[in-house]
Amino acid sequence: MLRSDITAESLHRRQADCLPGRFGLVVTRIAEGRLDAEVTIAPWMLAPNGYLHAASVLLLADTSAGYASFAHLPEQAKNFTTIELKSNFLGSAREGKIRSECVAEHLGRTTHVWSATVFGPDDKRIALFRCTQLILW
Repeated sequence: MLRSDITAESLHRRQADCLPGRFGLVVTRIAEGRLDAEVTIAPWMLAPNGYLHAASVLLLADTSAGYASFAHLPEQAKNFTTIELKSNFLGSAREGKIRSECVAEHLGRTTHVWSATVFGPDDKRIALFRCTQLILW
């Protein structure tokens, strides 16, 4: 169940001095079983080949899944940690915004499984992502 005390603004405050804050990640939607976010591409996020570095795409997808899991922690759970993740890259980008749509596949007492699709500036899919979060009590 979605926690009412977790908002986009509260997540933005938490990330201010952390990696997602440095990337300028913006949560655009939090809903039951879902979290969407976006990042504006900066030149330093590119790989030497001139395309978006895979780590930049992973930052968006993994943070979206992490924030989604945090926002859906069971009552009295302390936190979570990632125990597995997988990505398939389908394309890339050089400028503009990339965005993720993250949806719950499983919200259990001990694990969460999230899938995220990352879209490029042209709204074409550039990555598919899935992760499993262990709930910490």
